[in-house]
Order: sequence, then structure tokens, then C-alpha cells
Amino acid sequence: MILIESFPLQQFVLIMKIVSHPNIVNLIEVINDPDTDHFYMVLEYVEGKWDCEGAGPPGGLGEAIARKYLRDIVSGLMYLHSHNIVHMDIKPQNLLVSRNGTVKIADFSVSQVFEEDNDELRRSPGTPVITAPECCLGLTYRGKAADTWAVGITLYCMIMGKFPFIGETLQDTYDKIVNDPIDLPENINPQLRNLLEGLLCKDPDQRLTLNMVAEHPWVIGEEGPLPEFLCWCKQNSTQKNLRDEDTEVLA
Repeated sequence: MILIESFPLQQFVLIMKIVSHPNIVNLIEVINDPDTDHFYMVLEYVEGKWDCEGAGPPGGLGEAIARKYLRDIVSGLMYLHSHNIVHMDIKPQNLLVSRNGTVKIADFSVSQVFEEDNDELRRSPGTPVITAPECCLGLTYRGKAADTWAVGITLYCMIMGKFPFIGETLQDTYDKIVNDPIDLPENINPQLRNLLEGLLCKDPDQRLTLNMVAEHPWVIGEEGPLPEFLCWCKQNSTQKNLRDEDTEVLA
């Protein structure tokens, strides 16, 4: 159960009411306490989380687990983006792992809802080490592309066991994000190298999109394409279309 105390976090509640997906921590109930003027959120219970620093075998989680986790992250994030929601803080600490190994995206406290395809933002994302280069420059940026950069940082963290760009100060960290090339081992899987370089492309216009990531050979692996998830709003739309067709036939 999470206590919501400040007014801006009410957007957190609204977002949680919208979403329902196997790779997102789902909202069960919201309780409004009139005596204290507080909201209480009852969320789906997820057993734990992982942290890339020192997680798993030396150097990271290994490709097989990293691939499985990434597929879950991309599936959940594509669902959010399709509902005009950018998460703004995708990182290992906000990714919970259930008992059966399913990753669920959590913490929508800095997420944003946008209208149609207008995902332009100016506010900095939640955590400096996952901030995209265009955000470090203080420019208007695209929320979806910034989320995708954060996915790349998370994948790097899963593979290497550390964040790629960390400085001694905040400004030093931002300088490294904007200017430093990504450091990858020479013997890394070529497909994985290609994916990481595409996700962590400094130019947001040249960066891989989530759809491209979902179709990438390393992501598909032996598991095949990501499973499709028909959300409730599309189910309702499909059911409405079927009812309309039945009405036309009867007429």
C-alpha cells in the first residue's frame, strides 16, 4: 500500500487507473481517507526487484536473463506509449521481478500523459544517470525517445553490471552522457552491440524506436516475436465493432 500525500501525485493515481498490463504493476484499489485527506493505493504485490550493481554473475545478469527482462520491459513500455504515457524513469530500481521471473514496471511518480502524438517535454526526467543527451542540454525533447534511451541504459546495466555514464558531479555525469562514446567489450555479441549502440544513439532522431527494438534479432532470439497484448480499450472497441456488424446483418 502506498500513501499519496501531495496533490501533483494525484496524476500518479490517474495513470495507474488507466493502465492494465502483465508487465506493469497494476492498481487494485484507491482509498480516500476524508479524515486525513490522504489517498491510499493498494497495488499488486510483486515479490522483489533487482539492482544492476553487482547483480547476478560478474559483469551483469547474462544475455539469456537480460533478454527475457528486456522483452518484458519493452512490452510494458510499448503499451504505455500506445496510451500516450511516457514513464520518464525507467531504471533497474523501478523494475520489479515476480516469483516466476516476470518484470513489471513500477513507480509512475514522474510520468507524463500527453495528447495524441505530442510527446514534447522540457522537464528533466527522474534520475540523472538515465537521462538522455537531449535532456541534459535543456532542450525540448521527445518523451518516447527519452524513455527508449533509458531502456538502453537499463540493458547496458543488465549486461555490464554498471551504469555507462557516471561522473563525480551531476554536471560531469551530464557531460559524459552528451559527449562520451559507449564503452563495450570487444568480444561482445555483435547483435547485442548493434542493439546497444542503436538504443544509446546520442541523436534522438537516429535512435532505435521501441518497435525497432521489438523486431531486433537479439531481442527475438529463440523466443520469437514479443507476444501481443489486447488491452481493455481495444477489446471494447473490437466488441463494439462486432456488435455493429451483427446489427447490420440483422437489419
